[in-house]
Amino acid sequence: MFPRFLDVPPDPCIIIILGASGDLTSRKLIPELFSLHRKGGLPERFQIVGCARSPMTTEQFRTALADSLHNVTDETQGWEQFSTRIHYRELIYDSGESYTELAGFLQELDADHRTEGNRIFYLALPMFLYGTTAQLLGEAGLSSQKSGGTGWSRIVVEKPYGSDRASAAELDTTIHRYFDEKQIFRIDHYLAKETVQNLLMFRFANAIFEPLWNRNYIDHVDIIACESLGVEKRAGYYEKSGVFRDMFQNHMMQLLALTAMEPPNRFETDPVHDEKVKVFRSLRPISEDGVFENVVLGQYGPGMVNGKKVRGYRDEDGVDPQSLTPTYGSMRVFIDNWRWKDVPFYLTSGKRLASKLTRISIRFKDVPVSMFGGVLEEGITANVLTLGIHPEERITLKFQTKNPGSKVCLRSVTMDFNYLQGYAGTVLAAYEKALLDCMHGDRMLFWHSEGIDLTWEFIEPVINQCEMCSDRVERLKPYEAGSWGPAEAAELKSRMG
Repeated sequence: MFPRFLDVPPDPCIIIILGASGDLTSRKLIPELFSLHRKGGLPERFQIVGCARSPMTTEQFRTALADSLHNVTDETQGWEQFSTRIHYRELIYDSGESYTELAGFLQELDADHRTEGNRIFYLALPMFLYGTTAQLLGEAGLSSQKSGGTGWSRIVVEKPYGSDRASAAELDTTIHRYFDEKQIFRIDHYLAKETVQNLLMFRFANAIFEPLWNRNYIDHVDIIACESLGVEKRAGYYEKSGVFRDMFQNHMMQLLALTAMEPPNRFETDPVHDEKVKVFRSLRPISEDGVFENVVLGQYGPGMVNGKKVRGYRDEDGVDPQSLTPTYGSMRVFIDNWRWKDVPFYLTSGKRLASKLTRISIRFKDVPVSMFGGVLEEGITANVLTLGIHPEERITLKFQTKNPGSKVCLRSVTMDFNYLQGYAGTVLAAYEKALLDCMHGDRMLFWHSEGIDLTWEFIEPVINQCEMCSDRVERLKPYEAGSWGPAEAAELKSRMG
């Protein structure tokens, strides 16, 4: 038995993964659940049921997961005992009878393993199956919750949540027909990263930063989430989504909200959610005529990544050779409220860039009047506060000091804090934290219905203009794989001076 690290363990439960034959299950969900088990984070009484259309026995499913696990981690001690908790059920996603049979199987597991009727349904499925799956789960009685505080049912939905505002609203209506809002966990694993969570603590628990966190002292904010990978095996999805549906409507909007939100009156789910919603409501709409004054689109071509030649996007398997799908986006947004009026936020995301990098950089304004005008040979570099999320979780602050010696000259120095420095306790990966919160019923790090609607309201006109403009070919700027994107992206900041 592995040592426990939680004061309050989750309730006994069954975790049902629908779409269990897919890459997400073998690459993320099962390895992260196994890691939680090794860390003592799972309840003592739990079971895992994988469901998919593929004909397979439970033993074949366990063997396939074990083979995949070796590609993810070398830490496999305890797998044999853990794998006895894993089961497989063939499921036809649009068959009500198939869900009724699943309900009977779950009742048997409940009785045999005393999991108390608690269930998490994780939809590791293509988005077009979300509504049908939620409906058939509900019709099979699998969404109902028993009175008295026991026997809960929760549904976990991956992004993208809809392909536009109308489809997101339709999906929401369907799911709400069978699940209450508090049963719905719309996962965004970016929010479960340690440094993203730490952003709120950093801002609101330190008196030296919050007074400066506004338009009086901050010049602009950069939020970057870049990948060195291409589309891999997701070309079918990516061709229909592009970078804005894939990254901006969800991950980038959440990072923006955490950076810009007002302090909630309590560190609890609803107050934190309310402050995020205020940010989304305050986003300055981008007019149809102003889209390309605030947006740069790109698509990667052939190049070198980590010393290896890679194909361009149009040469990837499953991609249209004439595709106009953007794989890179840089976007300038404004938040029209008292704190942030006229401060630009630059959001950047793309594939096949120089490295995998996620960070938030706050650039402070220049000193108002330089007393060193006749002394220094060069200007004074502005202070920059950077919150690194990947590859290293760290916080750095760049500021100016005098160089040693007789000559009066400045140098930039950096104060650096590594998030894990001096910490020897348990660290959770993003999916581990998200899965654990699902088991606890804590929705703070998950999307809420209103936030999704507001972000689609903001981003959908931008997507429409990018996809329907008459000069779409000219607007899509090529960039070499392994670079930092199209050169035109730098012009967004130069336009602001």
